[in-house]
Amino acid sequence: MFQPTVYDRRLLNGEDLQHFPAETFPDVRPIHWLHSHFAVGGWSPLQRLSGMITAHMTEIAPRNGFTWHPHRGLEIYTWVIEGTLYHEDTTGGQGDIHAGEFQRMFSGDWIEHQELNRTNRPTRVIQIWFAADQAYRDLDPHYQQVGRESLPARYQDGATIYDLIDGGSPMDSHVDARLTATTVTPGGSAELEPPRAGEDLFLYVTDGSGSLQNGRLSASLGQYDVVLARPDAHAHISAGQDGPLHFLSFYLPAFL
Repeated sequence: MFQPTVYDRRLLNGEDLQHFPAETFPDVRPIHWLHSHFAVGGWSPLQRLSGMITAHMTEIAPRNGFTWHPHRGLEIYTWVIEGTLYHEDTTGGQGDIHAGEFQRMFSGDWIEHQELNRTNRPTRVIQIWFAADQAYRDLDPHYQQVGRESLPARYQDGATIYDLIDGGSPMDSHVDARLTATTVTPGGSAELEPPRAGEDLFLYVTDGSGSLQNGRLSASLGQYDVVLARPDAHAHISAGQDGPLHFLSFYLPAFL
């Protein structure tokens, strides 16, 4: 199925590796209890990358959240960064999602759910929406949650890489994508895992600071920065001395 890619071409310079600081993308506070950073979708100049129609950080203030609302034609993934998110949906799926846990909700033609921070501390998540492939639209809505301890882990010197979608992950998926979560230890570094032939990479820094380096590009990395890369890209990502660097890597059908 053809999956369009929509973006502001002024962002792209034709290089194999590009870095965009967080302030390139909108940081919005539409209501007193909600803070969002839209790297893809919403108000972002990156409106859609292949089948991925949004990737954004959402922070929910204590004792607030999204009450019952519907979705259709989507596969929605939620990666909890900080705090606890309570989920409940019309399939009967419900429960708390804690930091480091990964959730998937397939809407089919119709689902309703709510997402609430029922604690006294902020909750911060990365949420990713994919347009459901037409081949799976007849499936009933369903829900799945996977803890960090169940996710396959690979190790580089100074880094741990968790496979969230594909790569042996127990998380089912109905999308054409791979997703990993990487933690680089303080002062450590990791080789950027480039996309495969036919893919491009969208990388989203979720926490920490560090640097990105290759033969032509040297850039500081910070929270909610974005890196785009083609298969020929080679680079190292290093964490600062003050704490670990965390990022998500989305390997999508070629969009650059």
